[in-house]
Amino acid sequence: MTYKSSDAACCHARMLNSNSLAITGALIAMISRKVATFYSLLVVSVFAVNAHAQGEPNIVFMMADNLGYGDVGVYGGGELRGAPTPRIDSLAREGLRLTQFLVEPGCTPSRAATMTARYSIRSGLSLVIVPGTPNTLAAEEVTMAEVMKTVGYDTAYYGKWHLGSEAASLPFNQGFDDFYGIPNTTDETLYIPTSTENRAPLPDGFLVPQIIRGRAGGEVENVKAYNFETRRQIDVELADKSVDFIEQHADSDTPFFLFVAWTRPHYPNFTSPEFEGASRIGVYGDSLMELDHNTGRVLDAIDEAGLTDETIVVFMSDNGPMRTNTWPDSGAAGPFRGELGDPLEGSIRTIGMIRWPGKIKPGVSNEMFATMDFMPTFARIVGAKMPEDRPIDGVDQLDFLLGEQQQSNREHLITFTSDQLQAVRWRQFRYYLVDVMPSGIGASRQEGLAGTYARLHYPLIYNIEADPREEFNINTTRGWVAGHAMRIIGEYLQTLEDHPNPPAPNLANF
Repeated sequence: MTYKSSDAACCHARMLNSNSLAITGALIAMISRKVATFYSLLVVSVFAVNAHAQGEPNIVFMMADNLGYGDVGVYGGGELRGAPTPRIDSLAREGLRLTQFLVEPGCTPSRAATMTARYSIRSGLSLVIVPGTPNTLAAEEVTMAEVMKTVGYDTAYYGKWHLGSEAASLPFNQGFDDFYGIPNTTDETLYIPTSTENRAPLPDGFLVPQIIRGRAGGEVENVKAYNFETRRQIDVELADKSVDFIEQHADSDTPFFLFVAWTRPHYPNFTSPEFEGASRIGVYGDSLMELDHNTGRVLDAIDEAGLTDETIVVFMSDNGPMRTNTWPDSGAAGPFRGELGDPLEGSIRTIGMIRWPGKIKPGVSNEMFATMDFMPTFARIVGAKMPEDRPIDGVDQLDFLLGEQQQSNREHLITFTSDQLQAVRWRQFRYYLVDVMPSGIGASRQEGLAGTYARLHYPLIYNIEADPREEFNINTTRGWVAGHAMRIIGEYLQTLEDHPNPPAPNLANF
C-alpha cells in the first residue's frame, strides 16, 4: 500500500498551519473519536478506580534509542566493549533479564507497538516516519497511558516521541499529563549543519527542530532549538524532569506511570562535558556511559523517595543498533546479524528487563517476550480494561513474570517493514519471505534502512538457537516450519477483514 503525492502535500500544508476547512474538520473528527473511545474505556473501568488505583504499583518505563543487544554489560558488552554500564547491569540482576526480548525493526514502529499493544502496521506506523507525511499516531488509537488514566494514574512522558509531531499525535493528547522532549528524532540535529555545509537551502516550510513541552489540554510550547549543543544536554534534562516527577510523588496516594524515552545512544552522540572521552571506544561509548549514568539517577530517585518496593521498573531498547553507515558512532548486535531497519534478528532482538521487588523473582529467562506485551500485562496488574473493539497483538504475561508458569504466553511474532510482511518468528525458527540484500560498499554497506528486500519463491528458514547469525538456510530439511508460519500469517490476515490497516508509509513508492 502506498500514499499519493496529493496526500503528502495535504499533510505538509497542515504542518504549515493551513486553514483548510477539510483538514480542520478531519482533525476535529479524529479527536471526537478519540474522546469516544477513551470514554468507553473509562466507563468499563469506573468501578476499578477505587478498587485498584490506590496502592497499585507505580511504573517507571525507560526506553533507550538504538541500543544494541551487545552494548550492555550483562548482555556481553559494557566493560568488554570499553564502555561499562554498571547501573543497567545492576538493574538487570535485581529483576528479570529477558534474553529473547523482541521489538519491531525501527524507532517509530517499536514505539507504536509499545504504546498500543498492536503491530505498528495497524496504525500506519510500520516505517520510521518523516514530518510532512500523512502517517502519524491517530487520535482513535488507545495508548498505554490512556489505559492507565482510566484507573487513576498520574502520567508523564519525557524524551523522544517519534509518533507524529502534530498536536493531536503528541503525548499530552495521547494520555500523558505532562510532556517534555523532542517530537521526532535526533537525526534532525544534522539537517541545518549539513544543508549549510552543502550550500543548499532547506525545503520551503522546514521547521527548525525544537525541544518542546505541553500539558494535557494545553498547547505545544517550543522551548529551544534542538541542535548539537542542546543535544549534549537533553538526557540530563530528561533525568532532571524524571527525578522531580518521582520526588513529587514520594508522599502521594496516587500511583504514577512515568515513561522516560532516552535519546541515547542514537547518533550524533555528542555528550555532556562530564562524559566526553569517558570510554575507550569514542563517542558511542561515551554516550553509553552517560545513558547508564542517567538511568542510575532515575533509579536513585526511586530509592530515595522510598518507592522501590512499590515501583515496577522496565528498561528496554526500541530496536537494534544502527551500525554500518555511522561507524565508529555505532552499536553492537551481540551474536546476532542485523541492524536498525531490517527484519533480521539483530534488529528486532534487543535488551529488555523488568524489576518488581517481592513480586518478580530476579533471574534470566530465554522465554519469548515482545514489547507489545507490556500494555496488557500492566492493564491486568492495575485492574484496567484493554480495548475490545480492535485487534490486540500483545499478550498478558503476568503469570509468567510472577513465576506462576514457566513458559511465556508468546511463541511467535511477525515482522513488517512498510507494507511488507517480511518475516515470522515461531519458537526458535525464523521464517523469511524476503532476502535481505545489503546496499553500498565498504563502510557504507548496510542491511538496515538503506537495504533492499528481494521477494522469494521459497522461504529462508533459520534455527536461531543453533545459528544466531542466520548463516545456514535449512528450508530443505525443516520445510515443515512453513506450516506454522502460514498458520500465523493466516490468523493475522483474518483480522484484516473487519479491521483493515491504514496505508503504510513509503517514501520511495508513490
